[in-house]
Amino acid sequence: MSNAIVELLAKDLNAQGGVHCPSAQAHMKTWNSHPKVYLDVARTGEAKCPYCGTLYRLKAGEVAGHGH
Repeated sequence: MSNAIVELLAKDLNAQGGVHCPSAQAHMKTWNSHPKVYLDVARTGEAKCPYCGTLYRLKAGEVAGHGH
């Protein structure tokens, strides 16, 4: 399990407010890692990968919004 923490900017999130793991932002090679999972970061400001334990969270002051 990883104890890595990846701080994200709002612009790093996809249109649904999430990211996928493994991620290049976590300095992972996607070809030799666990299956790709999508994590909803926007809902609470952070999400932890169930496979490797990497925590993805918004940097302080960043707001994940859905502009209309």
